[in-house]
Amino acid sequence: MAGSDAQVIHALYHSMYRFMIDRDVARLGGLLDDSFVLVHMTGRRQGKEEFLRCVADGTLAYYDEVEESCPVRVRGDRAQLVGRSLVEASPFGARRSTWRLQQEIDLVRRGDRWLMTRAVASMY
Repeated sequence: MAGSDAQVIHALYHSMYRFMIDRDVARLGGLLDDSFVLVHMTGRRQGKEEFLRCVADGTLAYYDEVEESCPVRVRGDRAQLVGRSLVEASPFGARRSTWRLQQEIDLVRRGDRWLMTRAVASMY
């Protein structure tokens, strides 16, 4: 990808949601380091494979995302973003709703690629 590291990482944030909405777990998995862990609002932790399975089978169903803010901080080969978006979803069988979802996402540079290593979800 061309652009500054911050621009590339910001684009990854949007790609993540697009792939979740499309249930494109092959491309979504390509954004995630093998060590990836998602920490849900409930404190439940999911590794990469379990997270991808839940997106694929609709346990975590996403329908739309509108970004409100997404500052990115890069420090060498590590970065963090704090994305705030209005996300239409029905996670774990919940009624389809629009959530004010914040994702604090840690990333690491592997070669010439940025990969997500950890995401912590909360409401804002």
